[in-house]
Amino acid sequence: MSSVVAAAAALLAASASAASITPTQQVINMLSEMHSKGEKMMEVEKKTFAAYAEWVDDRAKEISFEIRDGAAQIEELISFVTKADSDAAALGREISSLDAEINKLEGEKATATSNRKEEHEEYLKMSQDYAESVDALERAIQVLGSQDFDRAQAESMLQKMASTVPGMPRVLAAFMQEKSRGSALRGDGAPAVAAYEFQAGGIMELLESLLSKFKGELSDVEEAESNQAHEFALVELHLSDTVAKDTSDRDEKAVARGKTQGASAKAKGELTETQAEKASDESLKMEIETTYRAKSAQFEENQAVRVQELEAIAKAVEIISSPEVSSSYGKHVNLAQMKPTSLLQLSRSRHLATAKQSAASLLNKAAIALNSKALADAASHALADPFAKVIGMIEGLLDKLKEEAAAEADHRSWCDEQLKHNKLKRNKKTAQVGQLSATIDGQSATVYEQGATVTKLVAEQGDLTKAIQEATAQREAEKAENTATIADAASGIDAVSKAIVILKEFYSSQEASFLQQKKQVPEMAAYKGM
Repeated sequence: MSSVVAAAAALLAASASAASITPTQQVINMLSEMHSKGEKMMEVEKKTFAAYAEWVDDRAKEISFEIRDGAAQIEELISFVTKADSDAAALGREISSLDAEINKLEGEKATATSNRKEEHEEYLKMSQDYAESVDALERAIQVLGSQDFDRAQAESMLQKMASTVPGMPRVLAAFMQEKSRGSALRGDGAPAVAAYEFQAGGIMELLESLLSKFKGELSDVEEAESNQAHEFALVELHLSDTVAKDTSDRDEKAVARGKTQGASAKAKGELTETQAEKASDESLKMEIETTYRAKSAQFEENQAVRVQELEAIAKAVEIISSPEVSSSYGKHVNLAQMKPTSLLQLSRSRHLATAKQSAASLLNKAAIALNSKALADAASHALADPFAKVIGMIEGLLDKLKEEAAAEADHRSWCDEQLKHNKLKRNKKTAQVGQLSATIDGQSATVYEQGATVTKLVAEQGDLTKAIQEATAQREAEKAENTATIADAASGIDAVSKAIVILKEFYSSQEASFLQQKKQVPEMAAYKGM
């Protein structure tokens, strides 16, 4: 306002010598131009602020969307991380349980193998003992059957064989036990009778009885060994299959746990990055809104000042254009043109004084209305040096215009920087979308491959189960057949033993009859059979 009045006063004083256009008209033209320029600047400022407000609104909405998307992504990542950690912990517990189960089954398998080894060693020992005993019995029966021995000689021979023939000590012990049991059952204390019957017949019967007994016990031992071997084979197969299945499950769970932990770690990294981006967006949004509020307040203040400035300019034009000022100025100008130089100077001095007084009054009114110290100072110094004041005011206007241009350049630079930042962020988000899409495609392919592998493994497991069932059924059939064979062999051994007894009795009776006939009728030979 002070610059306007000072400029008006300067133009009024400088244009007093113009003949074609009066200084008053020049001042009015200048003020009109300033009013028009002020309106244009006010309109430009409005458009600039409107564009800035629109940009702030769009940018705030965009950042709000990004913040909302970031919050949703953070929630999803937190949920995923929580579930992944829970799944990894559950898989860890399952793996520990499977490890314990595998160790337990391995221990059971080792115990069963050790027990089976001991049983087999015991079987070999017993089988060897029984086999040696059977062989010793057969040899003893053969020796006793080939010669005539009385009872004492037979026992003496058995004792001698016990020191040289393997298995004979066991036979001798069983023989003495059976002999003692027979004497206790008879209980007559009568001495052995050495008749003409085959004198070792009782011993032969006892030995054959022991032979049948030992063969039966050997058969029982072999059958027990076969059953134990079959049972161990089934137990070992079951334990081995269970351990293999648990190991396979454990390995699968370990792989799944590793993948889950890897996915959790990756999600945690993405969560940290997303949280940082969300915090950055919130800070940027707050900064934009704070800056917008400050600039809005400045814009409102600028608009109010511009309105007051335009009103003051319009008021100044109205005062200068009033008939009183125009007629007075015209009279003074005419008088200056007709009078000598001294009168012209006097008239101009008076007119200048009147103009200064009017300008000072206008400045005082504007200073009081606007409560402006600058306008008050301008009013008090208006009469002192109008040209210096005009120059100062014009320089002030130039500085103000320069400051506004610099502020506008800074604001444009800030907007360009924000646009660049937004473009970089959009490019980064686009790259992340592409990377995530590729990851999704890769994971989908992996899921498809894993599904095919699982289907294949299930089919192989079904085939293995079927093969195990078939092998078990075949083994059961073989066991039944072997059991029947063993039973037939036992029956055959029993039948052969009975047949041997019958034949021994027959040949023994025939041999006794032959001995009696030999004493009575030596020339006849008895028939001993085929």
